[in-house]
Amino acid sequence: MSQNALEILNSLYGYDSFRGHQAEIIEHVSAGNNALVLMPTGGGKSLCYQIPSLMRQGVGIIISPLIALMQDQVGAMQQLGVKAAFLNSSLSHSEQNVIEQQLLAGQLDLLYIAPERLIQPYTLDLLERCQLALFAIDEAHCVSQWGHDFRSDYLSLSLLHERFPAVPRVALTATADIRTRKEIVERLSLGNAQSYISGFDRPNIRYAIANKTTAKKQLLDFLKQRKSEAGIVYCLSRKKVEDTAAWLSQQGFTALPYHAGLPAQMRQTHQNRFLREDGVIIVATIAFGMGIDKPDVRFVAHMDLPKSIEAYYQETGRAGRDGQPADAWMVYGLQDVVRLQQMAQGSDGSEQFKRAERHKLDAMLGLCEVTSCRRKVLLNYFADDAPNQCGNCDNCQIPPETWDATEAAQKLLSSVYRTGQRFGAVHVMDVLQGKETEKVLQHHHHQLSTFGIGADIHEARWRSVIRQLVVRGLLRVDLEGYSALQLTDLCRPVLKGEQSLFLRKEEIKAPNAKKAGAKRAKKIDIRPEDQELWEELRECRKYLSEENNVPPYVIFHDATLKEMIDVMPMSASELLMIGGVGDSKMEKYGADFIEIICRYAEAS
Repeated sequence: MSQNALEILNSLYGYDSFRGHQAEIIEHVSAGNNALVLMPTGGGKSLCYQIPSLMRQGVGIIISPLIALMQDQVGAMQQLGVKAAFLNSSLSHSEQNVIEQQLLAGQLDLLYIAPERLIQPYTLDLLERCQLALFAIDEAHCVSQWGHDFRSDYLSLSLLHERFPAVPRVALTATADIRTRKEIVERLSLGNAQSYISGFDRPNIRYAIANKTTAKKQLLDFLKQRKSEAGIVYCLSRKKVEDTAAWLSQQGFTALPYHAGLPAQMRQTHQNRFLREDGVIIVATIAFGMGIDKPDVRFVAHMDLPKSIEAYYQETGRAGRDGQPADAWMVYGLQDVVRLQQMAQGSDGSEQFKRAERHKLDAMLGLCEVTSCRRKVLLNYFADDAPNQCGNCDNCQIPPETWDATEAAQKLLSSVYRTGQRFGAVHVMDVLQGKETEKVLQHHHHQLSTFGIGADIHEARWRSVIRQLVVRGLLRVDLEGYSALQLTDLCRPVLKGEQSLFLRKEEIKAPNAKKAGAKRAKKIDIRPEDQELWEELRECRKYLSEENNVPPYVIFHDATLKEMIDVMPMSASELLMIGGVGDSKMEKYGADFIEIICRYAEAS
């Protein structure tokens, strides 16, 4: 390594030595060679193109996908005395002209630019008039159609090889499995590039994943000791982002929402507060975070299941970039699985793409349900070595208890089969528990041999069994029907008694049991804050009962309305998980109740 690079490292950045592969990469790229760099978040990727840009003649062109990231990095480099600038839509025409003149005059060391601007003929002609040190393609996984942050503009970056064959190119990412790495090389014409793959392990991050029961309470319990800490809470929907941020604010946290549907100025303000203030929590969709360089993020929490291990790794990697202890915490449930399966099935992608998405989701579910070290599963996914126990995940620190669920699984699978594989989880559980519901009686399922054979296992346990069997592939959810449970070929050995099945034993709180066949209505305890929603749901039920000329309880029992308030279902699949809501009632009445709940949630 040349002394020049070390001098730059010491004088400019204040470090005495390089880490990992940094020295090799810098030497390789500075010599005019191409490179593919995979380095974990916080591993120092930026140095791998910043220092070669300063060592070589000309300006380094950094292709970055986000305006906010450009602004942050340019600001940081300017603070160090580096002549850096960016070209993006946030600049006025006159400001762009100034930067273009600086570029042509050779007055810039680094220029950050978005891919969609770079590939414009005007920009390419401009760059051809300059001396270029290198091209750095940051967040290079965006080129992969199989990745989680796909950007179509990245596909056109192969033209750099054609238009500027003598200028070295370095592609950098923190997240790429073997398939994505191969695609990066192909699409960016980096066939002759040297690959530098650092270990993916982030030993300072503690991983913990739990079954989703009362998500908000679970989140609050997690955050109780973290009131002064900065963190990110990820939610799947914009609605949930805003609801969660508002609720956290009520609990005394400084929580700000962030999603693509908010005004650009608000997003920018919230991001700036997160970057610059202490103890701010950003509640966000995956629209937030790519390239966010805030070193002291102490936790990343997921309120919903990410769609892939790549996404999970990328998002959790935003915690603890300073190397200090940080937490990656997540809750998930069967409804998350169903929702993501529906999203994948309903996408515009090819069958090959949908199949790849399903495989990625399966791998993510495997990480959730594993009873051994989570870090080992995570690292093995990226073909990285790991010890059998990391000592810094929930499974290593408190090994989960398992139980022999073979008999319970056989009962469940038999019940799914005997009910014709046409019914959802709630109905199957009603049959198992011997509940003579209207739907059970209507289909004569009280006459089945499986009726009541699972009465000794309460509903919460059955829900856990169903979720784990879906995750393990013994059951599938019919996404085209009403979330009906169906058997797969993998269930045969268990069903026939040829294979034992041990499942994670989760803490089950005693349910508010509904007596099968109860004749007497019991008093429903409604919290004062839920009274308005309760009355609105009752009013809707009354209207529907009069319209259909039936008593209100025929529409839904009070207990069902109460469970709607507790769970707040906002989709058909979520409503179908409520006790007393079957396919028929979902079809007839579901939309009315979902509309009320969504409207109430927006207003609260």
